[in-house]
Amino acid sequence: MTEVALQAVELVRRIEGVISHTLVNGIDLAVNKGEFVAITGPSGSGKSSLLYLLGLLDAPSEGEIMICGQPTSKLSETERADVRLTKCGFVFQFHFLLPEFTSLDNVLLPMRAAGKMTEGEMHERGLALLGSLGLGEHANKRPNQLSGGQRQRVAIARALANRPEIIVADEPTGALDTASTEQVFSILRDIADQGQTVVVVTHDPALAARADRRIHIVDGKVAEITGRSEGELVCEAAG
Repeated sequence: MTEVALQAVELVRRIEGVISHTLVNGIDLAVNKGEFVAITGPSGSGKSSLLYLLGLLDAPSEGEIMICGQPTSKLSETERADVRLTKCGFVFQFHFLLPEFTSLDNVLLPMRAAGKMTEGEMHERGLALLGSLGLGEHANKRPNQLSGGQRQRVAIARALANRPEIIVADEPTGALDTASTEQVFSILRDIADQGQTVVVVTHDPALAARADRRIHIVDGKVAEITGRSEGELVCEAAG
């Protein structure tokens, strides 16, 4: 039986104010373990807002998010942070590496926060991750000594540090040249092929077409689904 890694039920994200604005409007979504899903849509459509909800970086106004079968709506902020740390890895358009830290030290940050390995084990894993992404010789360099593509690969290594089941990436190739874009996307594709779940927001239709499914968002709702993996996955706007 296919295992669902990430699920959203009637998900709503609303910004309250003098004029309320609904960013995500009643989306139902299920993503299987090992699936690569691309979320596309015009600027302001709600695709990044949806991704931030799925990664528990924002809290929904309504609805439920299930991470590996675990409901999250009633978790405390400390509990949500623990789920983010152990179940999810994050890659953003701008790498958000700490400039004063080396590549290795940036990769070690989530492992140190989790506190489940010895210092030696963390260093061994950090070096192994950097090596697997072609960055072994750059472990002791700081971000300003790396190219844009290299910095983004360090960010991917950091996202993988705690062996998360889900990787969420918001425009991870948006600031890269063509060669680096291809390299970073291929790495994310490989991650999914090895059994981890990857959900990527992208403006690039050619990259999105290489995902298992493309989910097109307009005005906070699902407008179109292209491709469908085995297992009768569900992703549709409520109503």
